[in-house]
Amino acid sequence: MAQMQRPTIQLAALQERILLQFEDLDTNDPSSWPPLPRALLLIAIACLVMVALWFVWIGDVASELEQTAAKEVQLRVDFKTKLTQAANLEFLKKQRDQVEAYVKQLESQLPSRSEMSALLFSINQLGQKHNLQFETFRPGQVVLKPYYAELPVNIRVIGNFHEFGKFASDVAFLPRIATLGNISISAKTDSTMVLDATLKTYRYLDSDEASAAPGKVAGEVKK
Repeated sequence: MAQMQRPTIQLAALQERILLQFEDLDTNDPSSWPPLPRALLLIAIACLVMVALWFVWIGDVASELEQTAAKEVQLRVDFKTKLTQAANLEFLKKQRDQVEAYVKQLESQLPSRSEMSALLFSINQLGQKHNLQFETFRPGQVVLKPYYAELPVNIRVIGNFHEFGKFASDVAFLPRIATLGNISISAKTDSTMVLDATLKTYRYLDSDEASAAPGKVAGEVKK
């Protein structure tokens, strides 16, 4: 029976020795601790460091995963857009050709600077054709636009309502582009009226004008 009790006694003694190592530990000086508590402390610190590093790494991977997912969504959108454009390529080419033809048609209606005098003369002749009397026909300042130059002309014309209508209709059907705006009509006598308006004509930009800022006012046109 004495031999059967030896392992129990040795185990109890081992437990007692282990527990004694954890008594009266100086928390301010872990280096003075017995070997077992000191080893457990080192293991705990190592585990905490590994857990912290794990969460930091997981955070970086999650952020990278979110960025990759967002990039994938954008790439899918770009792919669908380019796929649609590729499918409509022939249609877009036809539209481009139509726009270019329309632009050329409009450009053909724009005179050059040297042709502006002839255009203004033809407008004056249209007024005389309909028995209109010009009291004022005063070109203003040229306004430079991105692709063309705009010349406003202040006009005051005396005539009757029907003559004004015929004149405006002929101006609208000129081969060159000309528009009437700021129209004001007032009575002069019982049979005549006064038309005040701004006639705008348009022309090509000269090479020196093309480099100027859009909207800049150039010098006055010679009258």
